[in-house]
Amino acid sequence: MPLGIIQDNKVEHLPGTSPLEELERTDVEIVGVNDPTALKRDKSGQIILVPQPSDSPNDPLNWPRWKKEMFTVAFAFGCGAVGAVGPLPTPAIAPLAEQWGVPLQRFTLGCQGSCIAAIAVGSLLCNTLAVKFGKRPIYIITSIGLMVSCFWIAEAKSFASLAAARAVQGFCMAPMEALIPASIGDIWFLHERGFRNAVFNLGVLGGINLASPIAGAVIDYGSFKTAFNAMGAAFAVQLILTVLFMPESAFHRPETNLVSSSSAEEKSNVEHNEVEITRSIEQDPPKSFLRELLPYDGYWDKTSFWRTLILPFTLLSSPMVSWATLLFTTCISWLVLISITLSQIFSAPPYNFSVASVGASNLSSFVATLIGTVVAGPLIDGVARYMSKKNNGIFEAEFRLPVMITYLITAAGFFAWGESLYNEDPWPVPIIVCMGLINLGVQLGTSSVVTYVTDCHREESAEAFAVMNFVKNMFAFGLTFYCNDWIAVQGVRNCFFVIGGITVGVTLLTIPMYVYGKKARSWTWRMKNKKE
Repeated sequence: MPLGIIQDNKVEHLPGTSPLEELERTDVEIVGVNDPTALKRDKSGQIILVPQPSDSPNDPLNWPRWKKEMFTVAFAFGCGAVGAVGPLPTPAIAPLAEQWGVPLQRFTLGCQGSCIAAIAVGSLLCNTLAVKFGKRPIYIITSIGLMVSCFWIAEAKSFASLAAARAVQGFCMAPMEALIPASIGDIWFLHERGFRNAVFNLGVLGGINLASPIAGAVIDYGSFKTAFNAMGAAFAVQLILTVLFMPESAFHRPETNLVSSSSAEEKSNVEHNEVEITRSIEQDPPKSFLRELLPYDGYWDKTSFWRTLILPFTLLSSPMVSWATLLFTTCISWLVLISITLSQIFSAPPYNFSVASVGASNLSSFVATLIGTVVAGPLIDGVARYMSKKNNGIFEAEFRLPVMITYLITAAGFFAWGESLYNEDPWPVPIIVCMGLINLGVQLGTSSVVTYVTDCHREESAEAFAVMNFVKNMFAFGLTFYCNDWIAVQGVRNCFFVIGGITVGVTLLTIPMYVYGKKARSWTWRMKNKKE
């Protein structure tokens, strides 16, 4: 029972259990290859490239460095814009509802709820279409949809038109949240993906947290229409960047036999096996820049559309994914609840904030998230490395979970938030202290959840995150039906005490997940291979 984890001996090489040194490796062992020197390496010659690129000049892994970096610039701008447009109206929800002559709860449902629900549906559908037809047409079509929907919202003459435009906008936001990690995997090697994934996260989170301060000032000193016209112009820029610098990254590449292994016994078992390394032969000439500007590259995948659409939901049978979905859904959704009730709380006495001031209150969330982003990686890896050394050099995926204690910081923040607002404390207490604690805990905790799921389901991580995001967005959509009325009827103190209690409860589920996690991984692996 290593460090409190119940052992399992039914699977010899269990995913998520490995020697400690594998955590620090940026390449993999080559097993069963007659001539390892034939494998391609980076310029230093020290790192074997994973995945192995083909010989085709059209393979995205073979793109020149400037082309890859411009792809990164393009999606970073797009992710920031998409992150910003979601919460754009939140600083002014209360005055906007009054201006449109719509009850606050109904306005929140139409303006934010429709957007959130559409993101959930769009994430699954766009991912499935991208698997079949490639990612470029999806990026281009949704970029156009984002630009048009912004101008539509700015000119909307009825609340029904506004709600419909936000639904279209939410659907078009989905690819920048759901497909970018896959695109990063298409064009960057394993040892190069960390920084690009960090750019992706910073783009989305930075857009979300900085949107409210900027939009609040624009709406306050200009108008709601001005804010969305400006976002429409930003998405026009994104469309240009997408067309010019985001060519199709999906590519049918023959695989080389690369297997992660550090066991001498495993190596000896396969040392007589002959494996032929196959790469595509350079037959087609490099695609010209003008050729790559076409909206559709001709990519086609024979995978069943319906199987691809349904596959993420099958992963909910995994105890690890189900547990992660519960924690991820609740804590992220509470942040959504806070964002759509900020205007309701701080526009009223005793604070009487202007729209610009309500927007500026989100700056503390940005700072806390930034701190959490910087700290999360070293903390999670450091704890796992320390526990692995204590476990005779064997890493268990559950060693990622002790950092989940930081979710209790989030729970404390919710309790403090409710109490400080009930006592009408000076604004720095709820905004700086409480919101800082909430966002710091969420960033650290969710990073731990995501890393744990990746360790347990390396091959199906994309599908796991797809279903996690779907459930999270549908739950957040449900919140928009009653969150404003909940606070109005029960009061902010009772509301956030309930939320704090729920957060404590789901966080405590980490304890049985830690103890029985290895058993759960073994059961999931055996059920999967039994089906196959």
